[in-house]
Amino acid sequence: MFALQSLHRSLLALAFAAVAGVAAAAAPFAPQIGQEGKDVIWVPTQQVLIERMLNAAKVAPNDYVIDLGSGDGRTVIAAAKRGAKALGIEYNADMVELSKQNAEKEGVAARASFVKADIFESDFSQATVITMYLLPQINLKLRPKILAMKAGTRVVSNTFKMDDWIADEEISSPDNVAFGPKAFMWIVPAKVEGNWQLAQGELTLKQNFQMLSGTLKSGASSITISSARLDGDRIAFTVGTTEYSGRVSGNVMSGTLKGGATWQATRR
Repeated sequence: MFALQSLHRSLLALAFAAVAGVAAAAAPFAPQIGQEGKDVIWVPTQQVLIERMLNAAKVAPNDYVIDLGSGDGRTVIAAAKRGAKALGIEYNADMVELSKQNAEKEGVAARASFVKADIFESDFSQATVITMYLLPQINLKLRPKILAMKAGTRVVSNTFKMDDWIADEEISSPDNVAFGPKAFMWIVPAKVEGNWQLAQGELTLKQNFQMLSGTLKSGASSITISSARLDGDRIAFTVGTTEYSGRVSGNVMSGTLKGGATWQATRR
């Protein structure tokens, strides 16, 4: 009798364990705020701030948005709802699967995709917009790769800056305005440092991200330029009282002077 009772209890225990195992396996993954990730903990971005970030980047249907560390996919899904093609790069496999499910539920799976990958080993060079919610040191580590992207690429970061690369725009969250901007946007600038030949003389430019300085040398005279800066591939500067504006395309830049005349410069 004792043996039979012991066997009965053992079988019941195994049955309960099996049921518990099935229940645990069936339980859907639910991310927890503050859970550890590879490089950062997970803290979701408020939807209202996501929309403001995408507004600042002027996300449109012709854009390709890549979210670095995409979490539960909410930023990618929001971009896809605007008609853009969007990709989330996320290291946590459970988050990737959850994001795919969320995209299906929101009806944007055709435009929103997700991959399990390390952002430092990923190629995101084809993006027209980069979004991220990382840490300052990670932003700084990614910065050289971002600066090598096509001029005009918009980069939006929740909360954290890019060290001495000053943001082109600061974005405030409407429910936390008193504490200042909650996101920052940069536009990847063209590379223009060096010497350029203009009809008016030799233009020498020094570049600090989107900010420029330099001189225009014509004959024996040299004039310091002012109000010089880049907005992606768009350039503007003033020589004396003459205002130049135009676009940079590789080793050529061209545009118009204030008043309507045209100008062109080639890299020397």
